[in-house]
Amino acid sequence: MADASIANGAPSRPRYGSMSRDRAWALRWSYFFLVLFAIFFLMPPVYMLITSLKTSAEISAATNPWWISNPTLQNYIDLLSQNQFLVFFRNSAIVSICVVILTMMISVIAAFALARMKFWGSATLATGVFLTYLIPETLLFIPLFKMFAWVNETFGVQLMNHWWTMIILYPTLTVPFATWIMIGYFASIPKELDEAALIDGATWMQTLTKIFIPVALPGIIAATIFTFTVAWAQFLYPLAFTTSTSELVLPVGIITTLIKGDVFNWGQIMTGALLGAAPPLIIYAFLMDYYIAGLTAGATKG
Repeated sequence: MADASIANGAPSRPRYGSMSRDRAWALRWSYFFLVLFAIFFLMPPVYMLITSLKTSAEISAATNPWWISNPTLQNYIDLLSQNQFLVFFRNSAIVSICVVILTMMISVIAAFALARMKFWGSATLATGVFLTYLIPETLLFIPLFKMFAWVNETFGVQLMNHWWTMIILYPTLTVPFATWIMIGYFASIPKELDEAALIDGATWMQTLTKIFIPVALPGIIAATIFTFTVAWAQFLYPLAFTTSTSELVLPVGIITTLIKGDVFNWGQIMTGALLGAAPPLIIYAFLMDYYIAGLTAGATKG
């Protein structure tokens, strides 16, 4: 029958829908779930913004939480005029920048050694570095607290209740993951580059600084963004290791100063949370392409 239809010159018709129709349905479903995703994840920040523009009296009143009767910027003015908030912001900025520098100095060199300078146990060590990241911070801060207390008792060095203590603690969270990202990126770079450099007489450090770092810049940016986000938003470590108001970072400072007993200053809490989320949001907005490229680079080799 099929041979007869071909012989008669009649084109055969497929029994399934056209590709354009299937693509249209796929796009419709994609946009549908994308809209649901956007609504679900944008509701909290939109609610925070609405609450930050309300007065304390309006927040306490039993009114529609999604409606503002008399919008005001007084919460922003009051919070930004407080010296405490500026101190929290400064501490977070200094700690985050120092942690980023320290983390990248360690992770780039470690990842290059584990990915390109093959030695006995390098693969096992690389796996161990990533498994270290999987240990939750809720388990890590207890032995770290005991270690810092032992140092204080033994050597008389007070390591707690200082904002710079976070510069020592945060790399325990950032270095393993940043190293893992950089290992995947360095492994995707063709081996001919470092082999040619070594043949030309370059040292390993010259190969890293002059060839691999420029080529691996998207991966370095991705690791930097991750490190900054973790250092900026960390809550548990500063809550456990700092108590003085002048030593607090932004996430802990907002909670400890704006919640007094059972009184919650929701307007300023939401305002502080929005202002605290601004730096990572700005960084992601400008460097999102590099971040995605860095995270997906390890999926391909050579």
